[in-house]
Amino acid sequence: MSTSTIQQLADFGQSVWLDYISRSLLDTGKLKKLIELGLRGITSNPSIFNASIGNTNEYDEQIAKLKAAGRSIFEIYDALSVKDIQDACDQFVGVYKATKRLDGYVSLEINPKLADQTLASIEEGLRLFKKVGRPNCMIKVPATQEGFPVIEELIANSVNVNVTLIFSIEQYLEAVQAYFRGLQRAAQKGSDLSVIRSVASVFVSRIDTKIDKMLEERIAQSENEAERSKLEFLKGRAAVANSRLIFECFKVQFACDEFRALFDKNANEQRVLWGSTSTKNPAYKDIKYITELIAKATINTIPAKTLEAFLDHGEVKDAFACDAKESEELIVQLRRAAIDVDALCLTLLDEGVIAFEEAFDEMMRSLEKKAAQLSVA
Repeated sequence: MSTSTIQQLADFGQSVWLDYISRSLLDTGKLKKLIELGLRGITSNPSIFNASIGNTNEYDEQIAKLKAAGRSIFEIYDALSVKDIQDACDQFVGVYKATKRLDGYVSLEINPKLADQTLASIEEGLRLFKKVGRPNCMIKVPATQEGFPVIEELIANSVNVNVTLIFSIEQYLEAVQAYFRGLQRAAQKGSDLSVIRSVASVFVSRIDTKIDKMLEERIAQSENEAERSKLEFLKGRAAVANSRLIFECFKVQFACDEFRALFDKNANEQRVLWGSTSTKNPAYKDIKYITELIAKATINTIPAKTLEAFLDHGEVKDAFACDAKESEELIVQLRRAAIDVDALCLTLLDEGVIAFEEAFDEMMRSLEKKAAQLSVA
């Protein structure tokens, strides 16, 4: 039997996690088969749970039982999501042990309705980690000003953290500093730093979606053929360039003296994770954000359909073999076209926080409707 492309990636040095979870994935043996192929983790978010819990019948029996037991709608969601995370963690425990805690993680996001409430988010993050009760669970926290203290506090309490919704270099650097502060506090308490893990989730495709639209508007407005050609060249390149520059920051941050002191106390690097890697534009290759982001010591969390495509026709080749000068130049060219990537990233962060909150609200409405229907039945 030939080695799968995701196992080839693991052998190369990049871990593949699945950006999806559902009861059927866990119960049918499909997840176990993917683990056998080389899958090393799972991420979830409110949109994913909305798709799996709110829009399928897979959870109806559990919903009916919980409703009959007098549980509130939030308590029903909490029970369903935690059970999924626990079962996924159990299926990944072999990976967790075999990779010496490098991989095998399953991520659960703090209630997005608490995104602007630091103290409440800390309490919820601690509660969720304790309730899941698995060492290979990661708690997802958005990379916002309200979220950075949450990251620090959870890390200080030996809770694994997936820092999500990172778009900009500035956000990434703040996430790293929150991680460092948390590790330093954990070390002061005498905690074992070797068991604390964190990833920094950099969102990719949404940047191209937004910038491509801006470029198309400028192309339509320009009457200069040479200028139109230059603008056309920039399409579909910003997201990977931005990701590459963040990866360069990763190399610098985890080679600095501040981390060296923590590394000497058995601390782990906070690996970069590429998120939102499905291709939104049909004009681009279906595995564009997989092949163009292959880099050692990173993770790519891939939606199910994109993962199937990569298993079918993916090829493993180092995408970051050359230096980052081309990426730096591309960001400069975008600025010359009056496109400020940093400003755009702030907009995307705000939109991302709102989108997760809206997905959570939609899921709760779907759950409430289901619970009412099932209780009548």
